Amino acid sequence: MKKVVGIGFKEVGKIYLFETKITTLKVDDLVVVETVRGLEIGKVIKPIEEMDETKIGHELKEIIRLATKRDLLNYEENEDRARSSIDRIKEIVEEHHLVMKLVGCEYTLDGTKLLIYYTADGRVDFRELVKDLASEFHVRIELRQIGPREGAKAIGGLGLCGRTICCKNHLREFDFVTMKMAKDQGMSLSSSKITGLCGKLMCCIEYEECVYSEKKERVPGVGDIVKTPTCASCKVTAVNYLTERVTTTTSDDVIEVWDAAVLECLKKAKQKHDENDNSDEVNENDN
Repeated sequence: MKKVVGIGFKEVGKIYLFETKITTLKVDDLVVVETVRGLEIGKVIKPIEEMDETKIGHELKEIIRLATKRDLLNYEENEDRARSSIDRIKEIVEEHHLVMKLVGCEYTLDGTKLLIYYTADGRVDFRELVKDLASEFHVRIELRQIGPREGAKAIGGLGLCGRTICCKNHLREFDFVTMKMAKDQGMSLSSSKITGLCGKLMCCIEYEECVYSEKKERVPGVGDIVKTPTCASCKVTAVNYLTERVTTTTSDDVIEVWDAAVLECLKKAKQKHDENDNSDEVNENDN
């Protein structure tokens, strides 16, 4: 068993597991750790817990130390350096006529590396760019291409709902969203209605999927043949899963709207009737 904690590096970023020998760690403590980017300051998001090594699946790095006043001062200075560097980085990119959009940049805690994040539709040859950036800032340069979702998360903005986009506000990891979910919820399939600022399907489509899945088990779907109080065999032509109202059409083109609960009662009554008929047939055969 290993003692591990969950560490976050962004305000609403992914949580990473680190091993710790510091038994006094608590949520919101700031610590220094080594990542693939270099030395960084992270915040304890999940408290210490003992975890079986077989469940971890990979080797964990250990927390180096609690962040000191000097670490925090370096972090603030690096934040200021990054803010003052971004405009010059954009100028150098424009000088190279590269088709890439800068999202942000940051220095490692020790200030020896400058990480630059960008989005692009394809691969970018930035070898000459790196040379000029290294000459300008006198540190190691690392350019990282990120996806459109990560780009939107870094920049932020308002969604169609008028609120801060979920990935910037509270979503630490991206949901798995499919077009089928949008279809199941009866959403307009126009790209302007179902895509977010990132140009991908909105993450919030996944939030209600479990509700619609549960309702679809009880509410008839379009094309189903159902029994209503006025018709023994009607076709379902429209369904509102939120209100659980079903529109049916008879063979005479009579359109009616019913509560799904009414149709469910009729369905159960029919099933019970059929079961009784079958039971009677069995009894007659036995006799």
